[in-house]
Amino acid sequence: MFCLPSFRHVQFLLPVLALLAACQSDTPATTETAATQQVRDDLGRQLTLPAHPRRVMALAASMTEMLYAVADTATIVARTQVCDHPAAALRKPVVNSYPLDFERLVALKPDVVFTTDGITSLADAQRLQELGIPVYYQRYQKVEDIFRGLTDLGRVLGRPEPARQVVDSLRAELVQLTEQVPPPPLPRVLAITWTDPIYVYGQNTLFTNKVLLAGGQNAVVEKFKQPYPALTREYILKLNPDVILGGSFGKMDSTFFRLYPELKRTRAYQTRRIYDPTDDLMSRPSPRVVESIRELKQLLTSQ
Repeated sequence: MFCLPSFRHVQFLLPVLALLAACQSDTPATTETAATQQVRDDLGRQLTLPAHPRRVMALAASMTEMLYAVADTATIVARTQVCDHPAAALRKPVVNSYPLDFERLVALKPDVVFTTDGITSLADAQRLQELGIPVYYQRYQKVEDIFRGLTDLGRVLGRPEPARQVVDSLRAELVQLTEQVPPPPLPRVLAITWTDPIYVYGQNTLFTNKVLLAGGQNAVVEKFKQPYPALTREYILKLNPDVILGGSFGKMDSTFFRLYPELKRTRAYQTRRIYDPTDDLMSRPSPRVVESIRELKQLLTSQ
């Protein structure tokens, strides 16, 4: 049975309640700690960001794709001139990234700018920092780094659950795609990024992990200082790749192999295993990484 408190009890409680009310009135609604977050990016740089960024953008096409996978898209205020996926990104204002249009970027007042290692110079990041705009870098060496990057974005943007759903879905797709491991030896794949001089995807690039998951191996086993080293024709002949990626056989035959006819002695040319993967899937460490691995697997299993 519920009983009302006696008058004596009420008298005793009044000072206590008054003290509690006074303490609560002295506590601000939002503290500085609650309004900001301290984070460390993939380059080890310590940053102070809003706890819930409301205006964001990316200076790398891959990072724009990452934002569209995780962020509230209404918070994405711009794209660069090379950001073309997803289609919704094309409706955003453009900030030129080569060279970086500081004036245009600052006018958009982003809370944080995201980019990837090797795309935005540290000098540009420092200048933006001085203008009050923090720059958050990500770096990817393996496919798992992309999944981690998506998770980190979810944490930074205050959207951990959407990020978790994206990552779980991608991991499930990847498991299904890589269930059947091809028997050795795995085909040695040379992926060309530029033809004059000949630049390729080196051992210390994301491509090495992607092609392994697709059932092949990077023909470049030596680790060069540069992630995309320039190779001589003699070096490529020594590698003698089973597969070359860089264009269709017809196109490469009339351009690349006409320029370097001695490379027709490679096993890839002799067996006509010259393929043209989708450029933005190959070059961008984005949420479409599993799609890229699927395409590589299809190319490696085609005859």
